Amino acid sequence: MSSALFQPLTLRGLTLPNRIVVSPMCQYSAVDGSATDWHILHLGQYVVSGAGLVMIEATGVEPAGRITAECLGLWSDENEAALARVIRTIRPYASMPIGIQLSHAGRKASVRRPGQGRGPLPREEGGWQTYGPTAQPFDKGWEAPLALDREGMDRVVCAFAQAAQRADRAGLDLLEIHAAHGYLLSAFLSPLGNVRTDEYGGSQCNRMRFPLEVFDAVRAVWPSQKPLGMRFNGTDWLPEGLQGDDAVAFARELKARGCDYMDLSSGGSAPAEIPLAPGYQVPYAAQVRREVDVPTMCVGLIRDPLHAQAIVADGEADLVALGRGMLNDPRWAWHAAEALGAKTQVPHQYMRGETRAGLPSQDTIVRGT
Repeated sequence: MSSALFQPLTLRGLTLPNRIVVSPMCQYSAVDGSATDWHILHLGQYVVSGAGLVMIEATGVEPAGRITAECLGLWSDENEAALARVIRTIRPYASMPIGIQLSHAGRKASVRRPGQGRGPLPREEGGWQTYGPTAQPFDKGWEAPLALDREGMDRVVCAFAQAAQRADRAGLDLLEIHAAHGYLLSAFLSPLGNVRTDEYGGSQCNRMRFPLEVFDAVRAVWPSQKPLGMRFNGTDWLPEGLQGDDAVAFARELKARGCDYMDLSSGGSAPAEIPLAPGYQVPYAAQVRREVDVPTMCVGLIRDPLHAQAIVADGEADLVALGRGMLNDPRWAWHAAEALGAKTQVPHQYMRGETRAGLPSQDTIVRGT
């Protein structure tokens, strides 16, 4: 019996060889937004991992949109050239498409990178002015953001569209817009972050308006044959925040505008107790897939290949993305193929490391070298 996890999936003009996705993982290794040799090292191991898609980390569309000062950006010619260099270096060895996630961290920007402590980065240490739907800070001890006016919103829309054009020129195959985790677009979507009283706040329809304007602007400039997806929250984990029905309503609007897949995550709009467990966010991907009839991606502490296989086989999601699991084991896709009796692409340089049913794949009887 063939493995559902290792079946190809076509999105627009792009076919992924299997359903395993290397999640976008912040690396905190950019210089003024520009990728460095670390990104070649980091992404290089994953383009030969046997996964179906590799996603580049959340990438700021303007300097103020970075999470940390060391986060990747795509707002300048220098950023574009640095990213293109990374893609040119790793592309010849890739067995799968390469995508990127565009982001604006909003009122949760300007924080310390891991290893430097937690929380906001003070101005005297290099922090910067943040932006949000209103001047409401994310939490106690956080600087109040500047509320985006129409001019500021237009600037952000333009920044997303220009970053998408840069991503296309750099050679990326797929693009995802980040509207989860309490970042700027997520803050507009959630009543926890959006208390505006104009046409961009209040009702569910109004709160969706600005994220949809960003999506429309990106879809207009992103090549028609290339897939465009969006990550957003299935829940804020608080009763007054977003719930599953809100995610379904947003997904319906996105589908009508040409969104090719939905990446369901959760939390981050306000401090909340989250019941972490393997697959804890899968139900939100399943709900959107079932009620909107659109391909979905699920994330969230998924490490067991049998679990990932069941998610796809049972129709809960079309793609399974791993972050921490891939950091721990860049050969996860190999091991999943072995466990499921499937086959994934392995570079000829590494074939002697591949195993099947617990045995070496070649040179088991006669060793010529």
